[in-house]
Parts: sequence; structure tokens; C-alpha cells
Amino acid sequence: MLSKTEQKVTIKDLLECGAHFGHQKHRWNPKMKRFIFEERNGIYIIDLAKTMQQIRTANEVIENVVAKHSSILFVGTKKQAKSVIRECAEDCGEFYVSERWLGGMLTNLSTIRKSVKTLEQIEKKIATGGEGMTKKEMVVLSKQQGKLDRNLSGIRGMRKPPGLVVVVDPSKEHIAVAEANKLGIPVMGLVDTNCNPDPINFVIACNDDSLKSIKLILQSLMGTVIAQKQKMNVAVTKEEKEKAEEAKKDKSKASKDEGEDKESDNDS
Repeated sequence: MLSKTEQKVTIKDLLECGAHFGHQKHRWNPKMKRFIFEERNGIYIIDLAKTMQQIRTANEVIENVVAKHSSILFVGTKKQAKSVIRECAEDCGEFYVSERWLGGMLTNLSTIRKSVKTLEQIEKKIATGGEGMTKKEMVVLSKQQGKLDRNLSGIRGMRKPPGLVVVVDPSKEHIAVAEANKLGIPVMGLVDTNCNPDPINFVIACNDDSLKSIKLILQSLMGTVIAQKQKMNVAVTKEEKEKAEEAKKDKSKASKDEGEDKESDNDS
């Protein structure tokens, strides 16, 4: 079995995942015509040779984004995508939105950051046992914490716009796509035959309703992120980032202590 950093996608893999199945003929978007191989029994069949090339291009784009130390935001709030989006983004140390896209997550990031700070303050209150609060107030606070965490957990550390937005189903995530377009952030999308590909900079034509199809393609992108970060000696997971931060603090403290020792030697 291939490791996460060696995930290679073949046409056979795509076929087995049902990535070639588009929507019914009456639900198509004519702008997707160039990505369609044929129509079979009223269903459009996606040209997987083109999908393969698109995945290769997508991985090259991912490499370049990571090489520039830019972040990636994965977006997928539909039922089939939620868990995969969260899992892949967490495994490669990138940001994600898997529950609900809040208007302004990109175009009004400062307001979103305020909501994140509110969440952190609530968590501190709960952690200290809600000193001075009634049981009813604690219940209300816990509900507020749950709602904020559900919507913001994947972007808590995002202090500036990402270098790339990856979406599953641009029709479903049209607000996220519009915000990225407005800010000039490139958008990569898993695009089915019912979608408009025009707002997407890097199209990956595929069945965006199949969990297996979504997972296969996202794991390929995730593997590229991890491989590129390892090449650059950049921390990938949350635990690795925390260790790197601790090591940085220890190094800073050691340098400070060394400086103080030199000063005391000079004084004596």
C-alpha cells in the first residue's frame, strides 16, 4: 500500500472509484462539454484521460504553493466531503472549512478573527470552571462554544488569506469561490458535469458526489503537500508544529541565558 506521500492516481483507480460518472443529461452545464467523453444511458461520462492530466497539473500547483510558504484552504461542506476534507487538511497541516461557509471568511477575515478570539475566551472560561457563572449560563456558554468551534475549528490559525483554495463542488461552495475570485486567490476545484468551470482556475473534472472519488483525489493532493513540506523540513502535523515551536522557544531562551552569562562575566 502506498504511503500518504507516495499516493499516485491511475485511470484504473479513478474508474474503480466511479470518478467518471457525471450527472444525468438534463442536469449538465454545457460549459463542461470539453471534459465529457460520451453520454451513456442518459448519464454523461467524464473523460478520465483529461482528469489524469488535471490531477498532475493540480499537484504541480500544490508543490509551488507550498514551496512559497503559502497556506492552502480546503473547502467541502456537502455530506460526502465533510469528513474527508477535515481528515486530509489536518493530516497535511492545512486549513479547512467542512461544516458551514460563513460569509466573509476570506473577504472579511478580520471579523472572522474576532469570532476566533471570542471562541478562545469562551474556552478559557469553561476551562476554569466558569467561575461566578450559574449552571444555566454555563449551558448557554457551552452551546455557543460548540457552534463556534464547529464552524471555525479548521481556520483558527489562519491569520492571512491562503495562497490557494481547494473546493469540492464549486456549485455548492459558490460563495467561497466568489470570495476567492474577488481577492484574486487561485481556486482549484473538483468539478462535476453540472458545474460551471469558469470561476475555477484549476479544474479537476470528476464525480464530486462519490466519497471514494473525492477521497482518492484529495489524498493525492494531501500527499503532495506532505512530500513538499518534508522536502523543505517544514512541520506538517499539529504535533510537529508544536514541537518546532517549543524547540524555537528553548533555543531563544538558551541564547538569552548565554547573553546574560556573558554580561555577568564582563561585570566581574
